[in-house]
Amino acid sequence: MSAVLINLAAEQKSADVTDWAARIGWVVGLLLFIAFVYWLMRQGWKWRGSLQSDLPELPQAPQAPGEATLRLSGRYHGSTTAGQWLDRIVAHGLGVRSRVELTLTDAGVDVVRPGATDFFVPAGQLRAARLDKGIAGKVLAEGGLLILTWQHGDRLLDSGFRSDRAAEHTAWVDAVNLMNQSITTNDATTTDDAPFTTEGTAR
Repeated sequence: MSAVLINLAAEQKSADVTDWAARIGWVVGLLLFIAFVYWLMRQGWKWRGSLQSDLPELPQAPQAPGEATLRLSGRYHGSTTAGQWLDRIVAHGLGVRSRVELTLTDAGVDVVRPGATDFFVPAGQLRAARLDKGIAGKVLAEGGLLILTWQHGDRLLDSGFRSDRAAEHTAWVDAVNLMNQSITTNDATTTDDAPFTTEGTAR
């Protein structure tokens, strides 16, 4: 009986032995794999940035933008080529997600991002606003994102924001689209009122 107990104790003791070399090898291999994936992502980010090097510097807010029409506190989720929610824009810090403070005035939209690059969207460059559910790989509930479409250089961009109070999104959509409609109407009126001249035409 005592011999059986001794054998059982020996088996239990041997079962506790751990192959530390193999375990360390697995951990090191996993860390190297993670580092490699991170390096690939970083290289892809740099490559995308080089493709977007023609994008102009971001406009900055004027000294006196005017009285605020709307304000919004929330998160900036990124910018993409308009209509292509996975074609992320990374140039000039537009690919960095961050907290955001949005202010709408008659001059445009002031985008203040703590820890990231601030920028300003002039009213004349705003094209539309809508509610959506995804941008730059970020997917939320239907209507969970406020998307502002704006012209920057030769590109038409979509920028996605989410307010801390999602009910505010609708007011922003209405205000931005109304502003854009007003600007478009004024531009058309100015063109129609311009005096007709034949100067420079062939005779």
